[in-house]
Amino acid sequence: MPIKKSELCSSLWKSCDELRGERDASQYKDYVLVVLFVKHVSDKYAGDKRALIRVPPGGNFPCVPGGGEF
Repeated sequence: MPIKKSELCSSLWKSCDELRGERDASQYKDYVLVVLFVKHVSDKYAGDKRALIRVPPGGNFPCVPGGGEF
């Protein structure tokens, strides 16, 4: 039996509330927007071995100190 749209929205909202924990919703949106962006880029370049993510010097990406690519 298919799930109703209202049930899906309710379930997703409850999950987001649990993940958010003690964070304010205005802070939590920053995490969600980043995840959505990474998902978009991942889908767009899926299977393209030449697709690299370039981090500009001074960019705030902790796993690539001083910029670079991965």
